[in-house]
Amino acid sequence: MGRENIENWHVKKCSPQCAGCDNPFADKEALYSRLSFDEGEYLRHDFCESCWERDDSGLSSWKTVFVVPPPDREEVVKKESAEALLRRLIAKDDEDDLNAIFILAVMLERKRILVERDVRTSEDRRKLRIYEHRKTGESLVVIDPELKLAELERVQEEVVVLLGGKSCKGEASAPDPEDNGDNLGIVNE
Repeated sequence: MGRENIENWHVKKCSPQCAGCDNPFADKEALYSRLSFDEGEYLRHDFCESCWERDDSGLSSWKTVFVVPPPDREEVVKKESAEALLRRLIAKDDEDDLNAIFILAVMLERKRILVERDVRTSEDRRKLRIYEHRKTGESLVVIDPELKLAELERVQEEVVVLLGGKSCKGEASAPDPEDNGDNLGIVNE
């Protein structure tokens, strides 16, 4: 998975119906998901228990629960949360954001918003972490940049600033106390 495939990381939502029988999933119904890479694109297929056939040919597979998505609501005031920033950086499709994307995914995992479903190695020997959003069932493929301890503080600072927090160097503006990283193990003085 080189630069040519970075644009294919976009979030893969859980389908509202089974890929095998096309029956709609019920709220809280157990289902199986399979993520594969085909013709330069990540594909997610969701199956009910009766249609699921174990097949190790995909990139990853897991058992999950279907949750009926909440109705869309428009926020009066838009604020950038860690989740919104992660989605924006993934959509931006810039190799320079790999470290921040990884840190945000780990932050959201610690907040129990994302759950890691699998870890794989791509053809170019990069470690891929497959996450699933607990509420929406969306899948995210995140490259693990395998940060060194010495690099971690700098990347955490960068993420705090991106979230609107104040870095140790006094950069940025008014922090959002809910999402600036204080409760996520990020040093914010």
